[in-house]
Amino acid sequence: MSELKSVEIKAFVPARDFELSKQFYQDLGFELAWSSEGLAYLSHGNCSFLLQKHYVKEHADNFMMHMIVTDADAWWRHVEAKGIPSKYGIKAEPPEDREWGLRDFILIDPTGVLWRIGSDIPEAK
Repeated sequence: MSELKSVEIKAFVPARDFELSKQFYQDLGFELAWSSEGLAYLSHGNCSFLLQKHYVKEHADNFMMHMIVTDADAWWRHVEAKGIPSKYGIKAEPPEDREWGLRDFILIDPTGVLWRIGSDIPEAK
């Protein structure tokens, strides 16, 4: 199977209010690489996804994204400094060490998509 090579995988993230969601993700730190009337490509470093102008409540409320970063606390400070929870009226919980070896925080986007943004917990020496 050496001839089968994959290059990339992206999720299609739903957006109830497409323009609001595009701004939310840009405030969060993603770059808007391109956008059409109903689809936007957002990226940060090696992480990217497609934001789609599509909303089904049951789908959005059960959609989760998990992003590994080098420093979850730095990302959390950015979220707080930009006032993202109050600006967008969303739920966000500060970073915690998780039993599965990550320090992460929870952020729910304006559509209801749950994000876990985390980094590895350094091994105790």
